[in-house]
Amino acid sequence: MKVLEKYINFVGEKISYLIPVMVVLMIFVIVSRYFFGVGRTDIQELVMYFHALVFLGCAGYVMNHDEHVRVDIFYRNASQKYKKNVNFIFGLLFLLPLIAITFFYSIETIVASWRMSEASTEAGGLAYVYIQKTLMILFPLTLLAALINQFIKTKWK
Repeated sequence: MKVLEKYINFVGEKISYLIPVMVVLMIFVIVSRYFFGVGRTDIQELVMYFHALVFLGCAGYVMNHDEHVRVDIFYRNASQKYKKNVNFIFGLLFLLPLIAITFFYSIETIVASWRMSEASTEAGGLAYVYIQKTLMILFPLTLLAALINQFIKTKWK
């Protein structure tokens, strides 16, 4: 399923370009606050939006490249077959329910946020919190795509 893998890689790579942008924006916020005494809440929140996009949108990309966080006590020195079986079983037991629960509750939260046109509670903050909350849907979608891709590569190949 090369199409699925290309999609996961495309999304992850493009979203990861925001990391240097976040660094530059955060430096701008720090310099403007501590050297010029001007607070930029709007740009600080924009950095938070980008951070959410990077974290939530790249989760599937990281999993697809087998770079996700896990405890490798028994896994590190194991054979490839053992690793594939562990990934398959724990993907079904733990990741699939996490994806389902996250998807269900994120939809509920996104809809509520859009209904009330949720805005920042900070003075000078962005008026588009509902857009940031919409990014929550990326997490279960990218992880599901990566999990399906992993299943295809390990069990149905």
